[in-house]
Amino acid sequence: MPLIELKNLTKNYGDGRGIFDVCLKIEKGEVFGFVGTNGAGKTTTIRHLMGFLKPANGSATINGLDCWADSAEIKKLIGYVPGEIAFPDAATGLDFFRGQAKLLGVKDGSYANYIIKQLQLDPTAKLNRMSKGMKQKTAIVAAFMGDREILILDEPTTGLDPLMRVRFIDILNEEKKKGKTIFMSTHLFDEVEDTCDKVALIRDGKILAVKSTKEIRHNENKSYKIEFVSKPDYKRFTALDFVFEEKLEEKNQVIVNICDNDINAFLSVLKGYKISFISEIKYTLEKYFNSVYKESKNNVQ
Repeated sequence: MPLIELKNLTKNYGDGRGIFDVCLKIEKGEVFGFVGTNGAGKTTTIRHLMGFLKPANGSATINGLDCWADSAEIKKLIGYVPGEIAFPDAATGLDFFRGQAKLLGVKDGSYANYIIKQLQLDPTAKLNRMSKGMKQKTAIVAAFMGDREILILDEPTTGLDPLMRVRFIDILNEEKKKGKTIFMSTHLFDEVEDTCDKVALIRDGKILAVKSTKEIRHNENKSYKIEFVSKPDYKRFTALDFVFEEKLEEKNQVIVNICDNDINAFLSVLKGYKISFISEIKYTLEKYFNSVYKESKNNVQ
């Protein structure tokens, strides 16, 4: 049985807003990315997992417990970073962490101190004077300090500078090595590529695709950028029956898409041309999902 499972989860707010028949399975020890633009349905889905919202239809379960009916029990299993951070009445970060430690039953603060140091957070700062980035760091420490087996993270790097994003990814990968189960929403593809085993794309409240990141990286369709020495060679090649992603005539360059099965024939053809360079363009998660977006739009039209 999956550790986290969503079955036909639906919450209809009207006017096409909400989530519709969302089905996902996250296995124990899996790091699962949840990707979509703002308003796609990421936070609504996560709020159901946390037991903050009751489904209009379908179900959400964690460790066999119903997320709505058993929300109090489920919260004991989870470290959570909310998408919208609102702190309770506490003067400083330290006061807040003390309250969290008591609530979570944390006796040893060494791991919290480790995360504080990694994120370069000043916990003595007053909560009401913290910047967005400092508040985000504080929320991350609070989520991780209990060393829970499940982490649910809603846009966890919002407000962090690039250096702190890297630090956070390092921390997340450390948690991954411990065997933690992590569900993370984001709109940043590189965060998913650097951490996740699987990823789901949500758009307008509906899941468009679920894919393993390994499968995406080793996609059988490759793209190559080629520059020809002469204009005649460029024109002769672009007249062939290849799938061209881009043609840059002023530079004698093309980007051509080739399936792995056709690579030998492709290289054989290139022997008849004088080439300045050829390089493979890495197939990224962003490129894959852009193609999924495009296909979904075409299907709607």
